[in-house]
Amino acid sequence: MVRADASRVCPSATPARAYRGRMTTTYAALLRGINVSGHNKVPMAELRSLLGELGHGEVRTYLQSGNAVFTSASRDEEALADELRKAIADRFGFSVDCLVRGGAYLRAVADACPFPVASLEGKQLHVTFFSRSVTPEQLSSVDPADYAPEDFQLGDRALYLYAPNGLGRSKLAEALARPALFKGALRGTIATTRNWNTVAKLVEMTGA
Repeated sequence: MVRADASRVCPSATPARAYRGRMTTTYAALLRGINVSGHNKVPMAELRSLLGELGHGEVRTYLQSGNAVFTSASRDEEALADELRKAIADRFGFSVDCLVRGGAYLRAVADACPFPVASLEGKQLHVTFFSRSVTPEQLSSVDPADYAPEDFQLGDRALYLYAPNGLGRSKLAEALARPALFKGALRGTIATTRNWNTVAKLVEMTGA
């Protein structure tokens, strides 16, 4: 079973907690395509402020690539993502795709990883999070055997990608990101990718 570095995890934390008299859930917001090559700039301090203005608690961010953790009494991940997406558009003047996922889900994704996490570097393993379930049939045009030793496996609204030479050199990642792949049944699917180090850190931060 995959676990983050024990020295960085608070084992007593739980996904749901009392906040201002209400039971809340700890979520991670995953923003796609911000702060890349000077485009779609969203300073993390302003993102934290924005989440606070939306009424969320215990707001934290990780790195500059669009990872925020917060607590909310809402149980509707899609509504939370839509609210944040609209707030970013109002504040910064551009739209970014956003997924919101609870800590328990992130832990389940980490625990279900089909690749040997302990023997890999964080840059060799990535998880692409989807806004909906994706089936093997929908990705059947991409045969991992054509890209060996690279490989991918599907999980719960997630895709695990093994790229031994890193994501930047991955031909399989290129094939999986082709716009043509996200037509038909996959049209409108939001997909955003994090390396394993970030996945493990978000599991830790959401206390799952």
